[in-house]
Amino acid sequence: MGDNKNIKNGQINIELDEETAQGIYSNLAVITHSSSEFIIDFVRIVPGVPKAKVKSRIILTPEHAKRLLFALKENLTKFESQFGTVKVNEMGPILPMNFGGPTGEA
Repeated sequence: MGDNKNIKNGQINIELDEETAQGIYSNLAVITHSSSEFIIDFVRIVPGVPKAKVKSRIILTPEHAKRLLFALKENLTKFESQFGTVKVNEMGPILPMNFGGPTGEA
């Protein structure tokens, strides 16, 4: 009954277990959509490895995707006001990514 009271007050108790708290590193997101959902696949690309695996997939309704867009925009604005402008290559990532270093040879 106490949980329902918190929901009525606009509060939600969110749990974060230790494994999830570690996070999953991703350096590429692939976004697809249908008429009813958005799918965001978070991928980790590693130099010299020809395959990349999806590390996490998030499925959102269009309404939640838009809320995520607004939340990211708000947080980026706050970040840039504190740390400066985030520079982005206007052409997007250039694949394959070599991470700015020399390519390896065997």
